[in-house]
Amino acid sequence: MEKVVVDQSFWDLFPDAQVNILYANGIDNHDTDKNVAERRKMLANAVKEADKFLKNETFRLNPVIDQWRKAYQQFKKKKGARASIEALLKRANQGRTFDPIDPMVDVYNSISMTYGVPVGMEDRDKIKGAMHLGQVDGGQAFRPVGADDDEPTLPGEVCYYDEEGAVCRCLNWRDAQRTMLTEDSQNVVAVIESVNAEQAERANEAMEELSKLINKYFGVETTKVYHLTKDNPVAEVPADMQ
Repeated sequence: MEKVVVDQSFWDLFPDAQVNILYANGIDNHDTDKNVAERRKMLANAVKEADKFLKNETFRLNPVIDQWRKAYQQFKKKKGARASIEALLKRANQGRTFDPIDPMVDVYNSISMTYGVPVGMEDRDKIKGAMHLGQVDGGQAFRPVGADDDEPTLPGEVCYYDEEGAVCRCLNWRDAQRTMLTEDSQNVVAVIESVNAEQAERANEAMEELSKLINKYFGVETTKVYHLTKDNPVAEVPADMQ
């Protein structure tokens, strides 16, 4: 992977948006008895933190949910597609527990619930060329996590994509099997999208905390946080990390 590029088509839909990018190399994403216990506690604490975004008894009327649903109305999407933060908050709102998945996924899910922002992460070694975010013509190859069949993108859909197909469909809704994190992933890219200033403020705090947790749990230093806007839409992977 060479860089992240946010296409003009994205800014045409969301001119006030910001996309935060972070790179890290050399992680060890395998389970250990110690980190599973730590991650279970971290996820439980994040569920408690999520309560501050769930003050309205009508789930869809909570601002975080309402803002992202309105954002998803701006582009063509697969039926039922929702922002990843909605899926996490819905589970928290239902009182469900979060079992550990793998170290990095648990770290970024806890960040997502704590700050009320969608957080995604991909294996950079599986991305071909630049990773773009933008509106597509449709037909990009995509096999979602857990599926057996290809589900190509729709015309007008907003997604992450590279030279080989879609990386994450419907903005941050669902990852591709091809680029998803696994226990063997070592070099990653993290993304947080925001579509207004209030979201961007939380996204900035979330990404800084993510950087600290990556250092704490994986013992590696991340890059700085790149704040992409319509006037600054590219984040190059540092040469010494490629």
